[in-house]
Amino acid sequence: MKARSAPVLSPVITPEIMLRAYAAGIFPMAETADDPNLFWVEPEIRGVMPLDGFHLGTRLARTVRSDRFEIRVDSDFAGVIAACAEERPDRPETWINSRIRESFVELHRLGHAHSVECWREGRLVGGLYGLSLGAAFFGESMFHRETDASKVALAHLVARLRRGGYRLLDTQFQTSHLARFGTVEIPRDDYRARLEEALEHTGTWLSWPAGTVVSGEEALAALQG
Repeated sequence: MKARSAPVLSPVITPEIMLRAYAAGIFPMAETADDPNLFWVEPEIRGVMPLDGFHLGTRLARTVRSDRFEIRVDSDFAGVIAACAEERPDRPETWINSRIRESFVELHRLGHAHSVECWREGRLVGGLYGLSLGAAFFGESMFHRETDASKVALAHLVARLRRGGYRLLDTQFQTSHLARFGTVEIPRDDYRARLEEALEHTGTWLSWPAGTVVSGEEALAALQG
């Protein structure tokens, strides 16, 4: 269940407005990719993934360890968000419209939005993106073009957040897919308290230096550490 406000009709949402909104626990969505309007959402029940409770199955752990994919960070943010906005057979409509894409590309340029990407043979085959604020990371969306690519990106994201001292991974809502990895639902007031605490600290996104190729073994060690 979600609480939502009236559509946002102004042509521009500045990065400052976006950051204030996320710090207050609200985020924008669109009805469809073609809808020019946005609305602000504050779920009554929020999905969060405890960073110390990430569920990594044996098969996925083997895939992470195999280094089937080359993991890159922030190398093609625009490509990731464009892929997340694409229609798919299992998701004929998406909530990511052009205004959200433009806003997040600008937030990325300013160092607030980030992507974790899976590459294979020079192709972007999966990934995810989100917003970093304080010691909170707000996961927005993920995609895959090859089996397990988005799951591997998620495992590397959690490893990076754990290593970087983050305290909150917000998934916005719980889905059956995310529940497999340990996502839980909490009431809005509980979420606000966790968010406030996370914003009092600073997570280090580049817990591995920029350009570092993080192996599956390193990611698994960070998940277990």
